[in-house]
Amino acid sequence: MSETSAARIGVIADTSLQRHVLQQALTANGYQVVLNNDPERLQEEDLAAVEADLWLVDLAQTEDSPLVNSLLERDSCPVLFGEGRAPERHSEHYPRWERRLFGKLKRLVGDPSYVVGPRLEVLRRDESQPSCLELPASLVRARELAGEPAREVWLLAASLGGPEAVKAFLDVLPAGLPVGFVYAQHIEASFEAALSQAVGRHSQWQVGQSRDRDRIRCGEVVIAPIAQELGFDKDGSMLLTGRTWPEPYSPSIDQMMLNLAQQFGQRCGVIAFSGMGSDGNAAAAYVLRQGARVWTQRADTCACSSMPDSLREGGYSTLSGDPRELAQALVNHLAQQAYEPVAVSQVDNP
Repeated sequence: MSETSAARIGVIADTSLQRHVLQQALTANGYQVVLNNDPERLQEEDLAAVEADLWLVDLAQTEDSPLVNSLLERDSCPVLFGEGRAPERHSEHYPRWERRLFGKLKRLVGDPSYVVGPRLEVLRRDESQPSCLELPASLVRARELAGEPAREVWLLAASLGGPEAVKAFLDVLPAGLPVGFVYAQHIEASFEAALSQAVGRHSQWQVGQSRDRDRIRCGEVVIAPIAQELGFDKDGSMLLTGRTWPEPYSPSIDQMMLNLAQQFGQRCGVIAFSGMGSDGNAAAAYVLRQGARVWTQRADTCACSSMPDSLREGGYSTLSGDPRELAQALVNHLAQQAYEPVAVSQVDNP
């Protein structure tokens, strides 16, 4: 797979349901399915005509199969066997099955989210500056909290198409809101620094890297690190744990949601922007139980809607909109809260 194209996957499965689930899962995670068929309808010459980077084989019986033997005799691409029958899409077991499958695929044929990084240069050259939303009168005094530890922290979660969507959201979000953000973006690690420059270019918000043992501040967007998990200390300080994120995503939106909700409870929220796969789906129920909110970008405004679609289909999203509508919804939400400027010592520890 090149840095700008999706890996090509050939699927051979002996039940129509399994073929359907695999087709949906692979395309939702950014892979190109070049063949998806029943082995009874395939000949060896059919396989030879397909240009695949990997074959995914799921058969009840693989012994003494001429097709399987033909695939194994080739040395051009790997063959992945027996990942097991896929659970129902919204089953509690589905996220674990999906993570296991795509962890293996990413090691074997690469990570489709790597196409995100090279596109950042387009954002850096973008000169458009949309009009910013107005700060409600009820939040004018909240400007005094700028730079103070944020009592309310929201997660901006994204994958393919995410930088464009998050930039559009931040470009119209007015300064002076009593909130801080963590931005978890599936992207190759070498582009982590460029992400803050591209996304924060026209924004009134400070976009930067995480800081160990420091609090998230009002008026800032902290990028979740790619190389290690971001957690929180008892006082709400960020902790660079030194642990890698759970596979297959870096950062893991599921894990970031859990860490945020455990620390901030109902004083947090999640906005899932454009992206592949279903990262975030496994943790969404816990986030809602903590009294927090889950919002999603509307499908017709996404470059790839699989990730927000997954949250909507699971019944977790309570609001959907384009980036500007989501920004307006957040302004309205904060305007309804009773915020008063307080000294740092008076801010309750999360």
